[in-house]
Amino acid sequence: MGSSVTRKLIESHLVDGDLTPGREIALRIDQVLVQDVLGPTIALELEAMGLDRVRPPVAVGYIDHLMAQTDERNAEDHAFLRSACERFGMWFSPAGNGISHPVHQELFARPGQTLLGGDSHTPASGAVGMLAIGCGGLAVALALAGEPFSVKMPEVWGVRLTGELPDWVSAKDVILEMLRRHGVDGGAGRIVEYFGAGLSGLSAMDRHVLANMGTELGATTTVFPSDDEVRRFLRSRGREQDWIELVADDDAGYDVTDEIDLSTLQPLIALPSSPGNVVPVAEVAGREIAQAYIGSSANPGYRDYAVAALTVDGRRTSSRVSFDINPSSRTVLTNLLRDGHIQRLVIAGARLHQAGCNGCFGMGQVPGPDDISLRTVPRNFPGRSGRREDLVYLCSPETAAASALTGVITDPRTLGIPYPDASEPADWATDHDMVVPPLEPGDARGIRLARGPNITGLPDFEPLPDALELPVLLKVGDDVSTDEITPAGNAASLYSSLDGLSPHTFAGIDDSYARRAAEVRDVGGHILVAGRNYGQGSSREHSALVPRYLGLRVVLARSFARIHWENLVNFGVLPLVLAGAGPDVEVERDDLVVLSGLHAAFQQGRDVTVENRTRGTSLAARHDLSARQLEVLRKGGAINWLRERL
Repeated sequence: MGSSVTRKLIESHLVDGDLTPGREIALRIDQVLVQDVLGPTIALELEAMGLDRVRPPVAVGYIDHLMAQTDERNAEDHAFLRSACERFGMWFSPAGNGISHPVHQELFARPGQTLLGGDSHTPASGAVGMLAIGCGGLAVALALAGEPFSVKMPEVWGVRLTGELPDWVSAKDVILEMLRRHGVDGGAGRIVEYFGAGLSGLSAMDRHVLANMGTELGATTTVFPSDDEVRRFLRSRGREQDWIELVADDDAGYDVTDEIDLSTLQPLIALPSSPGNVVPVAEVAGREIAQAYIGSSANPGYRDYAVAALTVDGRRTSSRVSFDINPSSRTVLTNLLRDGHIQRLVIAGARLHQAGCNGCFGMGQVPGPDDISLRTVPRNFPGRSGRREDLVYLCSPETAAASALTGVITDPRTLGIPYPDASEPADWATDHDMVVPPLEPGDARGIRLARGPNITGLPDFEPLPDALELPVLLKVGDDVSTDEITPAGNAASLYSSLDGLSPHTFAGIDDSYARRAAEVRDVGGHILVAGRNYGQGSSREHSALVPRYLGLRVVLARSFARIHWENLVNFGVLPLVLAGAGPDVEVERDDLVVLSGLHAAFQQGRDVTVENRTRGTSLAARHDLSARQLEVLRKGGAINWLRERL
């Protein structure tokens, strides 16, 4: 049996382990992506490790999330990250240059290489034949220090694409169809690999849409072949020399398979408040909207804006609708300006914002009470827009533009106009002078980190003891996202300060949590109980770091989202899976729970007994951790573990 693209990528970077699904493997990392939410903490972690210079050949820091600058804290974070890039030998992309994922695909992504990024949508670079994986900041710091990246070998999920997309249906509808079929955890423990004749109709930036939002399936990453379309993309960016052909063998096998006939798809939309809550646009047509938002890393390509511009050209959007245009990069904006598309949008009534993540992350553009907001962003978790009771729908640029014109959710096929030809221009104009290259080692060593008053250091965490007797401070349900643990939006300005961010932890679920956690932190800490898919969404490690800072030692859950599970371990929090527990697990808030003999259970590979002293019951829980992860826990987290190795 031949090899898939995924297996070829993994085999060429395998440092340790084998390709048996479920077993831990270690991968050599060629490139690293850092963004500004996790970037300052990553810099502090590099400093704590005593690292002199990053080891991977390409490492880039991007300013793209913290853009509101309503006070001095965003500016402090920007200056700190820039100084860290200078000190440790990284490229730097400043504010206004664009969102990390499309900029990275344009400038640095190379077929056949690996990319590790401190952002959950890093898999977007899989569009050009990379193995691109999102993870927490501490895992990124380890990779910057030269450590291989360890992950459980996923199953390879082959998705055959056939047919051609109909008019008014685009790449966003393809990934929404995947989410409609499989939900937000259907890709857990899997890498999605697209193949088949249908790929010929998808551009490299169309593929970016699918790879980016594969994260919302819970997938480890998404992979596409490096074919003639990838070669065309790199040639247009002046980088054809970076192209190699990388395609699946004709007889490649996959662990799991699926098939989508593109010609059968229709415009789709994800209802509040989950990317997996997908229905046809026609089912909800007519609902009044207040906002139509085009942009983000999920729809960052030229055609995503151009198709909207040509749809509204010569028309006026509804006076009830805020039609928000968020350019994904300075280069995309340059080409749209040259070709008249920005003028078309603005004349039709659009509001033009800066190149960056913006409202996707809740940085501005917050919808009003009870207002429906249509967005081309990747996720619509509760509160991600900046308002807890938001009504965010996920859709394609075609659906967003059509609805902006009518003032209600509109199937774009009903507009009665020809489908615009929004193809990317052959004469692509580049604009990358703002990206700053790494300093030479001698110059870099003379740089001092620009540490403003908002930048605080990292605490030292003690090793995991053999026994714990702790209260359960919080019990939550299924699909709790990292946005619900530590908020997105303007609160992200506090991410460089644990004391500043701590009061916001779980605030939307239980606003007493942080206070109660602080009260028991110095007498041992506490436990948290959760349902399925705990920690879905963002890669931000603060959703593990801040609860650990508040004394969290153990999370008991039915299942974990991969990145958050890794983050918990890296900060010394023990994640345990309730083995075979029924729906009414007898562990409730304020129960006193005892775990003993932990080290022996780890060494012997047996379940951990969870004794509920309050109710006089016990449960079995498994840890699913590798020998390396158990050693990290015993040391009190990955910083302590790596500091000894260095």
